[in-house]
Amino acid sequence: MRGAKTDQKPKVRLQTQHHGEKKSLGEMITHVMKSDGVKGFYRGLSASLLRQITYSTTRFGVYEELKEVFTTGVQTPSFPALIAMASTSGFLGGIAGNPADILNVRMQNDAALPAAERRNYKHAIDGLARMVREEGFASLFRGVWPNSTRAVLMTASQLASYDIFKNELLQRTSMGDNLYTHFTASFMAGFVATTVCSPVDVIKTRVMSSKTKEGFMTLVRRITAQEGFGWMFKGWLPSFVRLGPHTIVTFLFLEQHKKIWRRMHGYEE
Repeated sequence: MRGAKTDQKPKVRLQTQHHGEKKSLGEMITHVMKSDGVKGFYRGLSASLLRQITYSTTRFGVYEELKEVFTTGVQTPSFPALIAMASTSGFLGGIAGNPADILNVRMQNDAALPAAERRNYKHAIDGLARMVREEGFASLFRGVWPNSTRAVLMTASQLASYDIFKNELLQRTSMGDNLYTHFTASFMAGFVATTVCSPVDVIKTRVMSSKTKEGFMTLVRRITAQEGFGWMFKGWLPSFVRLGPHTIVTFLFLEQHKKIWRRMHGYEE
């Protein structure tokens, strides 16, 4: 999880670049190293951990519970059913993780701001307390709709696509239910999730890092007019560098965890 975190800051910096700013991923990494040192890659780590606890726990827990409810005997849920389950769990996860997500974006983007504009949150709890005190309780849900939309797309394209890729590999190839199959399916799921979520991820990052209030469609029209449609995939590479390994490790761990749990409770493989 910490390894995935190191690529989060360049991703946020790339996505918050405005018209006329053209730093590449390599240039952005060099800039972070020069300005903040190695510790700069871990700025906002407490917020990132809080986000995983709230967002990921909710979406994985709800998704697995829904799959168990709607799986009967040898009959597994259909493709549309998996998408619906993943979308529901993603939406709930997006709402649960929104406060931590705002902190994550703000803390990582802080060093890019002039000293007078920095928020300087000490850690996630300090950030939450200050947001409520200085901006009101509603500030915890700033950007909740683009964030929940991203969470729906992320969960549908990551969790549901993993199950679909895994089932296709098991049914249409000679591959068995093993680590190699899990690795292959999770790699493909990570690629799909990164691509599908990129446009709304950029919007979410811009909304959460901004100090001004701007409507969703107004923001989309403005950045499209200023930057063209290329903004949709700004920061795609660092997103994939982070999300690819994250998805692989997550599903490899999850599959092994489920196998151990089934053995402990006497269920057949």
